[in-house]
Amino acid sequence: MNGLRWILSSVIGRRPSGFRLPLLALLAVLLWPWVAIEGTQAQGAGISPLLTGRIRDTQEQPVFDALITAYSGEDVLAEAVTQEDGRYTLLLVSGDPIPDQISLHIERHHFSEMTYELKDRDIESLRQSNLLHTPIITLERHITPGFWIAAAVFVGMLALIAMGKLHNTLAALLGTSLIFAVSYLGTPLYEGLYIFQFEDALRYIDWNVIFLIMGMMIVIAVVERTGVFQYAAYMAYRLSGGRTWLLVVILMVVTGVASAFLDNVTTMLLMTPVTIRIALSLGINPLALLMPEVMASNVVGISTLVGTPTNILIGSYGGIGFNDFLINLTPGVIVALVGLVAYNLFIFRHELRPSDGGAGISEVLLQRLAERGRITEMDHLKKAGVVGAAMILLFVLGEKVHLLPSVTAVMGATALLLWIKPDIEEMIEAVDWTTLVFFMTLFISVGAIQEVGLISYIASGIGRFVGENLSLAMLAVIWLSALLSTVIANIPFTAAMLPVIGYLSGSIPGASSKVLFYCLSVGSAMGGNGSLIGASANMVTAGIAERAGSSITYMYFLKKGLPALFITVGLATIWLFIRF
Repeated sequence: MNGLRWILSSVIGRRPSGFRLPLLALLAVLLWPWVAIEGTQAQGAGISPLLTGRIRDTQEQPVFDALITAYSGEDVLAEAVTQEDGRYTLLLVSGDPIPDQISLHIERHHFSEMTYELKDRDIESLRQSNLLHTPIITLERHITPGFWIAAAVFVGMLALIAMGKLHNTLAALLGTSLIFAVSYLGTPLYEGLYIFQFEDALRYIDWNVIFLIMGMMIVIAVVERTGVFQYAAYMAYRLSGGRTWLLVVILMVVTGVASAFLDNVTTMLLMTPVTIRIALSLGINPLALLMPEVMASNVVGISTLVGTPTNILIGSYGGIGFNDFLINLTPGVIVALVGLVAYNLFIFRHELRPSDGGAGISEVLLQRLAERGRITEMDHLKKAGVVGAAMILLFVLGEKVHLLPSVTAVMGATALLLWIKPDIEEMIEAVDWTTLVFFMTLFISVGAIQEVGLISYIASGIGRFVGENLSLAMLAVIWLSALLSTVIANIPFTAAMLPVIGYLSGSIPGASSKVLFYCLSVGSAMGGNGSLIGASANMVTAGIAERAGSSITYMYFLKKGLPALFITVGLATIWLFIRF
């Protein structure tokens, strides 16, 4: 306070009386925080004592929503709930003397309760400074019946998806409904059945993924109406000059490039019908063109953030941007694509021979293909090209200003709708809401096994196996992901593995470069070539082909696709070891 008096006497005492009142008002505003601090320090005893700290689990991950209660004997001193980062702050009652004994009781569903006793020196430090940072407290997981129910529901959901007994979305929706039913209806009967509540489940939904997919779907719906994809397929035939081996190469490259910027499922939906027409017109087996296309889609799609649903999941969870995928994965993807092209030319060498001995397409059929492969709305295509180029630019440069890809997708979709002015209801209906519901319910189902601790146990097991060996961890993640993706659809598998990769990235020296996330991307996407159920694009292609009279059975896809898995994943593995 003596310093404040000196300032007032020095500044105001020398000014004419007419200036003193305005100066007093100005100084009151500027110096009020200092006055408040000095007044607080003078009172001292009026400050409320604070206890702060962090709660984490055995994987050193923060534990949120844990209830912390400070006791002195049986008296409750304060209560608080941990935040997303596991931190908590306990505000003790002001004016009361700090007791000689203070204990912290921590409890949370799916963890064992524990009590932490403050030491004498901690209490003495609290008395002197009114502030104490307690050591990090680690909670042990506690297995309840809810744990087994959540695990069984998740495995059952994967089984239904793998066997095709239910639609993917319906299977995920069923799993989510069972989890909520057990939590809400079973908990009143037995506390151990609790999994989580609806408000907690929403925390696990990655809305960045949802809005990114929604925005890209609207953009694709506008572009699709222009006929550019059918035109690209037709031009692929023209460029090949009727040479089927060259046609395969061109179609694989066209499909791969398209898959780098569009969802794999959408790419195959657009390419498959025209490809079947070309194959039938040439007198060759349509599968000899469709199988290489879908394999190329699964391989090349991982070169960008928006190329595959798995990359969208990985990018959002791991904080990996558009440029990161482009720089770190594209060279490996190109090498894998070269190997895939060579493999397909060899494995389909007999099917690529035209049944008519190489006569080619008649003029009538060629005219029909040209008519169906015509760009119908050139003006809309030009506008879509401008908006698409701007979106790619924002995907690349937006990371510098922390612009989320989902925001770019929504802005691009809105710009197209305003500029082209299509039927807005038709465009909104073009959004595959079934897929969006699948992702939301899938996030909740994965969140359930993460909540009860199954993910933590899996992470611990893999962590013990690989130890601190980054090379072993890379091999384990790549090949485990690739092989499991042959029996488990890669989207739910990737969603379940993300927390595991997050833990390993923080515990293995050198893994902070996010290399394990790239390993997961390679394994889960390229592993989709191993079986019919490995990727959604495979099943979509098979459905369209079957309606056209060319059935792709599970065993046929396994026979052709499994060697492709080993070739492409092997080449990509070599690149990842060179790169990292």
